[in-house]
Amino acid sequence: MPVKTLPKSVSVLIPLALPAPYDYEVPDGLIAEPGSYVIVPLGAQQILGVVWGEGTGEVDPKRLKPILEVLDVPPMPEVLRRFVDWLAAYTLNPRGSVLRLAIRAPGALEPQRMRTAYRLVDKRPARMTPARQRVVDTAMDQFARTTRELAEEAGVSDGVVRGLVDAGALVPVDLPTEAPFPTPDVAAVSKSLSPEQQAAATTLRERVDANRFAAILLDGVTGSGKTEVYFEAVAEALAQGRQVLILLPEIALTSQFLERFQGRFHCRPAEWHSELSSRERTRVWRGVAEGRARVVVGARSALFLPFPELGLIVVDEEHEAAFKQEEGVTYHARDMAVVRASLGQFPIILSSATPSLESAVNAEQGRYERIVLPERHGVAELPSITAIDMRTEPPERGRWLAPRLVEEIANALAAGEQAMLFLNRRGYAPLTLCRTCGHRIECPQCSSWLVEHRFRRELVCHHCGYSAPVPKACPSCGAEDSLIACGPGVERIAEEVAERFPEARLAVLSSDNLRGPQSHEEMFRAIEAREVDIIVGTQIVAKGHHFPWLTVVGVVDADLGLENGDLRAAERTFQLLQQVAGRAGRAERPGRVFLQTYMPEHAVMRALVAGKRDAFLKREAEARERVGLPPFGRLVGIVVSSENAAFAQKFARDMARHAPQAEEVSVLGPAPAPLALLRGRTRLRFLVKATRNVNIQAYMQAWLGEMKVPAAIRVSVDIDPYSFL
Repeated sequence: MPVKTLPKSVSVLIPLALPAPYDYEVPDGLIAEPGSYVIVPLGAQQILGVVWGEGTGEVDPKRLKPILEVLDVPPMPEVLRRFVDWLAAYTLNPRGSVLRLAIRAPGALEPQRMRTAYRLVDKRPARMTPARQRVVDTAMDQFARTTRELAEEAGVSDGVVRGLVDAGALVPVDLPTEAPFPTPDVAAVSKSLSPEQQAAATTLRERVDANRFAAILLDGVTGSGKTEVYFEAVAEALAQGRQVLILLPEIALTSQFLERFQGRFHCRPAEWHSELSSRERTRVWRGVAEGRARVVVGARSALFLPFPELGLIVVDEEHEAAFKQEEGVTYHARDMAVVRASLGQFPIILSSATPSLESAVNAEQGRYERIVLPERHGVAELPSITAIDMRTEPPERGRWLAPRLVEEIANALAAGEQAMLFLNRRGYAPLTLCRTCGHRIECPQCSSWLVEHRFRRELVCHHCGYSAPVPKACPSCGAEDSLIACGPGVERIAEEVAERFPEARLAVLSSDNLRGPQSHEEMFRAIEAREVDIIVGTQIVAKGHHFPWLTVVGVVDADLGLENGDLRAAERTFQLLQQVAGRAGRAERPGRVFLQTYMPEHAVMRALVAGKRDAFLKREAEARERVGLPPFGRLVGIVVSSENAAFAQKFARDMARHAPQAEEVSVLGPAPAPLALLRGRTRLRFLVKATRNVNIQAYMQAWLGEMKVPAAIRVSVDIDPYSFL
């Protein structure tokens, strides 16, 4: 058999905003295979990179700089490298910028820290005391233990163990300092499944067993047991020796999910999200790369972990907008997860009680398989949903809760049940104005109002994070005690609840007072333990949680999302309110949901009250298809920004003049973005609209390739935008 000749040069992709790899020389004695993590010189720096393939040969070999070091970690899997290339081309981002997403734990590439442990050998000291014998008996199982561990288990002092080490009866071995990853018990008995759940689980197991790409939409009403059903697919993938990735949209969903996973597989999965310490990120990244972490539950960035044996992806709450990455490299994790599964030729499960229109249309057109769970599990039934017309049933002056909703909360408390009030608005009030001169307090860096947070006595911008103390006098006219809070946030609703129900135990749930998985876990356990009577919360409480004693849900401002004005406003509002409603009546006691609205005749409100989800989605699809909007057309959002307003406007006008003329493509703009000022930068927006058959990436490259962008200008391109701010 001929010996394979190692390449003398390789292309190395560097995690910087660079469009292509650079060629480097491979010195004698080094083996740099594709995917190897290497240290290379770049200018005066030494920088991490990944071998992307053989050298291009475009540079004279004599001018090539050598690779300095090949790191001792498993190479980046070939499928992940192809995924990086695909995503970069699709989103029009430099490949190096996308690679940076896949190297989120640089500590994992450093040599692993080790600890010294000891294992028993056949040699024994001449003098054996009872204490020494207990150590020997403890170590007979051949498990390696530290001095301290052996002493504690044998009930002796550390000196006894050290004596056996000195005598040669215990020999040192190096063990990693990291905690090991437990192995999920795939043979554990699952919960009793209904016939419908069992049929769905069998289908999912078959798709996993086939070991080829399939996209499955698991469409089940809230409380139908979707998680238990797709756990069967997880078990099948693990039984085949494959790794599994489960994507969740928010950290808030993690705690209850981890408990359910542990109940099914007798261990916790690995976690991956922004709240992990750098040490834990290192442990998980390396555990995934080495195949020791078999299941990862994570946020959207977990999609870039270096799984060598990935065999199943589950996207839970697949409709959630939180899967869209809006900063830096913009991508939608749900859609990119489908691409990742397709490249790896394994199945992906998209799970939701309120599927996105994109997934629903894909299922309707046969690109996705659809599995439906139409009923709640066990004795639980779907809650009744009632619209309260605020025009005919207004709250008392200075209050925000309609009399009928207050009465329903009182009835629930009297019956020993829980109630929840939902308002997707943080803080105390969204606007502070002066009743003397009418001045509205705005963010100095953004074109948005400052939100009062009364608990913190601050005015805060929810876009850039700017904060300032609540002033005693109007900043404009100087009038004292003239500032008033307009509109409610969750803090103001909580204040009203505390006044109306002083004996009730109240909990406010928002990102302002729940930070990190630990605080979420503690709060949700308190609710489950009935240590809370009334919950007031933002979208943190809207999905994924199971509170058996929660029977009454009130939506304070059901119309809020409809004010958004973007193409998905109606769809998102329906999804959010349906998910909120799904928190009620998930056990034996029936649930009742009340929507406070000034537009009960709106299609979203009518569909929610009547339980006509599919009819609503059909009408929404027809409306978008008529005007060629996603998922029946393509959109690209472009934002031009600069700290110099005149400079931004001039460059945007110049861009508009250079927009290529093309059939089935229209360019709208430039126009001031809804957030025309953000973090001190003036922003102008283009929207490119095209039919599905247009190669929108080629069009954008032809356009932007002609533009020389000055250093003072930033041009952000968002393929398939979700936010239109």
